[in-house]
Amino acid sequence: MKKKIGYPFLALSLSILLGACSQQTSETTEEKVEVSLTEESEKAASTITPALEWSYGEETGPEHWGVLDSEYSACVKGNEQSPINIEFAQVKTGEKLDNVEIQYSPTNFSIAHNGHAIQANPKTSSNTIVVEGKEFTLAQFHFHTPSEHQFNGQNLDMELHLVHQDAEGNLAVLGLMIQDGKENEALASVWGVLPESETEKDVDMNEPIDLQALLPANQTSFHYNGSLTTPPCAEEVKWIVFEEPIEMSTEQIQAYQQIFPDNHRPVQPLNEREIIGVN
Repeated sequence: MKKKIGYPFLALSLSILLGACSQQTSETTEEKVEVSLTEESEKAASTITPALEWSYGEETGPEHWGVLDSEYSACVKGNEQSPINIEFAQVKTGEKLDNVEIQYSPTNFSIAHNGHAIQANPKTSSNTIVVEGKEFTLAQFHFHTPSEHQFNGQNLDMELHLVHQDAEGNLAVLGLMIQDGKENEALASVWGVLPESETEKDVDMNEPIDLQALLPANQTSFHYNGSLTTPPCAEEVKWIVFEEPIEMSTEQIQAYQQIFPDNHRPVQPLNEREIIGVN
């Protein structure tokens, strides 16, 4: 993230001091200006100091994201933050919402360990979804463990986020909950090259991934307005979370957890938002 570096108080401090010159000796004024410059230099130095890198640990974890960098302020000040707990009893029927149109095809990807998650980046822009009449193109997908969203107050083993972007830069994310079960063959090729440490370059996949095969058979979903679940926690993200979990084997889940024991953000307040269910 780019840091905004400025000296907001220096000009103001000098202006005040110079305005008082007629009532003070030059020696006193020089002393005050020198003190002011020293104080402002310290402030400027603290502004230039790089922000701490965010993480899922104690000192730079989710509870502290909002103070690590001014650009992360939405993490603590936002009113529509993600993830959330989806209480089925509070879900409203979406009579005016259409099902999401998903147009996926087998695609070549590269895999990266970005320090926070395992992320897959598509080689083409052929995978799209249509949400509320707008087309979004798949930008990347990644994994969290345990799940970030909750169903009725419970986390699942993992969660997959398929992140899409439209022509104006707006985001829509498909969330797939993952539970322990049979081996996920559609992701087997990804698990075969999971980087155990942070990568400088992406690892190219030897075979395409069939994203359509990842989707649950029942595509009943929950829609709500939320945010990114990682800094800068930017809002105005359209979330679509499928009700039916997909499965991964115990071995697949444990393989991911050996790399990332815990890379989830806790649930955030729902506030005045509605969760709409679409069958």
